Amino acid sequence: MAFITATDLSLGYDAQVVAKELNFSVSPGDYLCIVGENGSGKTTLMKTILQLKEPLGGRIEVGDGLKKNEIGYLPQQTIVQKDFPASVKEIVLSGCQGRCGLRPFYSKEEKKLAKDNMERMGITDLTARCYRELSGGQQQRVLLARALCATQKLLLLDEPVAGLDPKVTAQMYDLIEGLNKEGITIIMISHDISAAVKYASHILHIGEQVFFGSREKYLESKIGRIFLKQQEGGENNG
Repeated sequence: MAFITATDLSLGYDAQVVAKELNFSVSPGDYLCIVGENGSGKTTLMKTILQLKEPLGGRIEVGDGLKKNEIGYLPQQTIVQKDFPASVKEIVLSGCQGRCGLRPFYSKEEKKLAKDNMERMGITDLTARCYRELSGGQQQRVLLARALCATQKLLLLDEPVAGLDPKVTAQMYDLIEGLNKEGITIIMISHDISAAVKYASHILHIGEQVFFGSREKYLESKIGRIFLKQQEGGENNG
């Protein structure tokens, strides 16, 4: 059974539709990349999956025993968030809040979970460091460790490599691929179509045209070929 199923989904703000007639599903173990032009509704879709926004039409269902507090989320960072004056340990631990309920403190198990996920992301040596002092790549590893404290099932990642240099970008993609191979389902928004078709098992392309299917089918599709060519052309011109 699928974790996420969308049926005739319409998205937008204040009755203004930005995406419509979306039909897709995400099953355990999938690696779904959401691609499309700027303003096509990618982040809005992610917020709808997280139940932070109501759809304008259609429906989105969570299944296979997945609970709302079992979804890890790595949003795009704002300038204010990048300057957050907390320690790495505090930020990673805050990913356990969904497990605490009304408890005002973290349990021994939650502290161990945070420690394990810092080790997993290779940031144990940063534990006492102030988050605002870290590089962009280090900050993303911290936020990924935080998201992993919330879930062992499903991670939602909104442009996780935005602003990172090519070497750090490649490391981040390797980390995410490794998590997927461990069995964590990934839903990732990406403007990097070449990375999407390299790593993803499935592609959801939203915009004037909509596509959902396997990576292989996307590469064979007209919309996939056009979008890939456009991006390659833009990179060459840049």
